[in-house]
Amino acid sequence: MASSFRLNQVSQSIRKSWDEQPLILIMGLAILFRLLAAIFAKGWGMLDDHFLVIESSQSWVDGYDYNDWLPGSKTNTGPTGHNFFYPGIHFCLFTLMKWLHINDPQFKMLLIRLLHGGFSLITVWLGYRIVEVFEDKRSARLAGILLALYFFMPWTGVRNLAESTSIPFVMLGFWQTLKPGRRGKPFFIWFVAGIYFGLATDIRYQMILFPTGVTLLQLYQKKWIETAGIIAGVFCSFLVVQTAIDLMIWGYPFAEFVGYIRVNITDRNSYFNLPWYNYFLTVGGILLPPISLFFFYGFIRGWKRYLPVFLPAALFFIFHSAFPNKQERFILPFIPFFIMIGSMSYYRYMVTSDFWLRRTRLLHGCWLFFWIINLALLTGLTFMYSKRAQAESMYYLSKYPYLFNIVSADEDGNVPMAPLFYSGKWPRYPDKLRDDTTVFQRVTAIAAGPRLYHPQFFLFTGDRNLERRVAAAKKSFPLLVYETTIEPGFVDKLMHLMNPVNKANKIYIYRNREFYKTKID
Repeated sequence: MASSFRLNQVSQSIRKSWDEQPLILIMGLAILFRLLAAIFAKGWGMLDDHFLVIESSQSWVDGYDYNDWLPGSKTNTGPTGHNFFYPGIHFCLFTLMKWLHINDPQFKMLLIRLLHGGFSLITVWLGYRIVEVFEDKRSARLAGILLALYFFMPWTGVRNLAESTSIPFVMLGFWQTLKPGRRGKPFFIWFVAGIYFGLATDIRYQMILFPTGVTLLQLYQKKWIETAGIIAGVFCSFLVVQTAIDLMIWGYPFAEFVGYIRVNITDRNSYFNLPWYNYFLTVGGILLPPISLFFFYGFIRGWKRYLPVFLPAALFFIFHSAFPNKQERFILPFIPFFIMIGSMSYYRYMVTSDFWLRRTRLLHGCWLFFWIINLALLTGLTFMYSKRAQAESMYYLSKYPYLFNIVSADEDGNVPMAPLFYSGKWPRYPDKLRDDTTVFQRVTAIAAGPRLYHPQFFLFTGDRNLERRVAAAKKSFPLLVYETTIEPGFVDKLMHLMNPVNKANKIYIYRNREFYKTKID
């Protein structure tokens, strides 16, 4: 009886907070799940959020250049078209950690995830506030709780993805132009908004589409001062940051920006060339139908009423739909604004329609289905250690001193990318020669060379032909001995079960007793 009474009190307290102070409850949930994701959602999601950000920036701190982006690096022939601003921020963070003697790779990544998760809270807070400006508390509550708890939001919020990290700056730009009671000269207000939009563009160049949409609307409305302000702000923050970085590295401005444009024009059909409607399917699927379909209707239905947010978001969506190279992460900046406009239109146009007024039970059923699926996926992603085997195998090697050479090979004799960051060192690992059938032909050549280049560990990925691969390695290095097996994460295994294209292989580590006589525990 007492337990039931306490549960009833808790339920009433939550209901009261939802009715009277929803933003506090929403932010509390957003903080909780981002904190859990920062602690438990280790690893990385896509190659770019680790290898283009973490590996590169940490290697610069250690006097190495993992991706050969910098002038003077072994294979570098000039600007490669990579934005240095976001990796540069991580370079500063890792430099600070080195100064503070924070050396454990996993702990460093925990701090990075906590910082990203905290920064992503801006999206939740301002998403609620912007919707409240356009509509009312009811619409703001829906947008806020979805921005806080859509199953992928906490997970992407703690990732090192330029696409998701740039979103809070766009939110700040919109809020600067829309917040009620703003004071000051119009030029200055819009100039500050332009600064925020420019910083988003510094992180990911395609974010320029958001201030472009805002500027087009101001021009159409003949608001010349506001137009001048936002253009000046964007150019100031973008020009200052990009020019300073490229002058310091290359000696002339916009080296990487021009390289980025050149690469995207010449190689636009070289990656994921998908049909124009692909992002309709992506957004419709990831936001879970039928709710995603409600929001599609609301997004289109409310275009005129919510034009200041709709036009920039629609421009961003149209550009990426038209551009041949399509990856799921590219559309992430569009998602929060789609949710916001969808939430506003849902209460304004959908629940007040005769159709849904006669089918309230069906509508409630749709939301019940949504929350059951969403909460299940939210739990899975928030606690998902993605790419566990790759990260943990390198972390396992971090306890061995003087680690200079390793060999990594998959089931086909190919060389998977090694996340060396987690080893705390930068060991060399050979790639195949162009005419090699497997990496082991290269290993044979290494064995005949100086001991300086002999591998101290072999990492065999996958079970297929394992004994044969180990035997081939032992022909060149007979002192190899089994060390340990690193298992993939539960979700990696589940994804592989659902679709075998998703790899979830074990990694078997063998130690070369030529260098380490005994195992270090």
